[in-house]
Amino acid sequence: MIDTKGVCFGDLWRDAVAARTDATFLVFERSDGKVHEWTYGEFDALVGRMAHALVSRGVNKGDSVNLALTNSPAFVATWLACARLGAWIVPSDPQSRTQELIEHQSRTNTRVGICSVHRQDEFMAAVKNAFPVIVIDEDDCELDVLGSGSPVEWPSLDRLDRLAVMFTSGTTGRPKGVEITQANYSFAGQVMATAAQLQSGDRQFVVLPLFHANAQYYSFASAIAVGASVALMHTFSATRFLQQAKDHSVTHASLFAAPIRMILARGGDPVPGLRLKHCWYAMNISDSQYEELSGLLGCRPRQLYGMTETIPAVLTDEASDPIPNSMGFVSPECKVDVQDLEGNSVAVGEIGEIVCGGTRGVTLFAGYLDDPETTAKSFRGDWFLTGDRATRDENGRHYFDGRRADVLKVAGENVSTVEVEQVLASHPAILEAAVVGQPDDIRDEVPVGFVVARDSSSAPTVDELHAWCEARLSKSKRPRDITFVDELPRTSVGKIRKFLLKGSVGNVDEKQKV
Repeated sequence: MIDTKGVCFGDLWRDAVAARTDATFLVFERSDGKVHEWTYGEFDALVGRMAHALVSRGVNKGDSVNLALTNSPAFVATWLACARLGAWIVPSDPQSRTQELIEHQSRTNTRVGICSVHRQDEFMAAVKNAFPVIVIDEDDCELDVLGSGSPVEWPSLDRLDRLAVMFTSGTTGRPKGVEITQANYSFAGQVMATAAQLQSGDRQFVVLPLFHANAQYYSFASAIAVGASVALMHTFSATRFLQQAKDHSVTHASLFAAPIRMILARGGDPVPGLRLKHCWYAMNISDSQYEELSGLLGCRPRQLYGMTETIPAVLTDEASDPIPNSMGFVSPECKVDVQDLEGNSVAVGEIGEIVCGGTRGVTLFAGYLDDPETTAKSFRGDWFLTGDRATRDENGRHYFDGRRADVLKVAGENVSTVEVEQVLASHPAILEAAVVGQPDDIRDEVPVGFVVARDSSSAPTVDELHAWCEARLSKSKRPRDITFVDELPRTSVGKIRKFLLKGSVGNVDEKQKV
């Protein structure tokens, strides 16, 4: 049964350790391929040592810890130590530049920093001796740098205690700091475990970066909620993904479009002995890519929809009959509607905005860090406004229709860039596509496309792609220009930075348009 009143995540971890002390919690594959394994009890000892190291450097309940680490036992131990201490983490992209780190640290009043030995110069340049820093080798599974540590006296926790501030990826502007509570993490874990039918004997496969909500919410929190185990890879490898999944006997995984396309681009055959029975994915892949992926994984992946702010994925497809182009149904104990601009529910088949109801700080994020104005604007009454558009059918299935910003006004007609992207990406020789709007003297705004070829040596011509679109799209939806690029500009978690594409229109070497 899912607790919607709010249980503390630190207590959820404590209870999991008590119930599953001798069961495997974490399997970690290092960068050199060596593997280390911990039971719940063994890892809790590591959490205790991390907690002592933080407390001895001045961390108390309510303090923040900025960590810039790749996937590692140190990251997980820091997160769980803060959960037990009532402190909170500020996970930064480990590849962040000095100015990005300065912004994260200054906006969150960092008490202690944790960084990689391999990137400490960048981190230290941001810190400037303002607070203590623990430097860690992410492959280190013993973490002797923490010392042995005496037992920490755990404080009492409140469900609304802050446990993290995660900064949005900044695809359109200055990142917002999303405040996540103890209760938020517990709710995410319980909902996602229920939606995935996760059991204590299952094993999550984590290849996505831990500083991002996906790995924390959908994989680790759900595993802790039911006492399951996690196989954590130091980084994502498209060429090794299937073999790693087999070697570590994983049953559940989570991906999004960019790594899926990388896996498919490598080619290859299914790996015998793979035990995967479930895989989440986030849009947007073509039907043919979905079928190819299903063949490789040995299971039919299920699409989901969620944001850092919504906490769990509030829409998840069903296990029995997933449909590739559908985000599925409302997740257990979540509240979702599709509304017009006045807040009225739209009819079946009509386009509206996805809005999420719930309790802030428990089933929805607590707010944006030190920004009550933006927080207020993000809600209409009790509904959080996602900015994403969708339709739903008579059975309650939801279908993505792009973000509000993904709708262009072409000669008075609404054009979804997502629809145009899907058509371009459905060409068998195209790996992926992105579409943005550009001003036009006649039509006000027009779509322009950027595409990545599956194989640059046998890429179609631009004229062929225009013909492909002409056969599938009405005139207003057809891209005026199509440009081949080696890769699309992305954030560290794979989201396309479309504002960079807008700035490159007209500045691309003509040879790339052939």
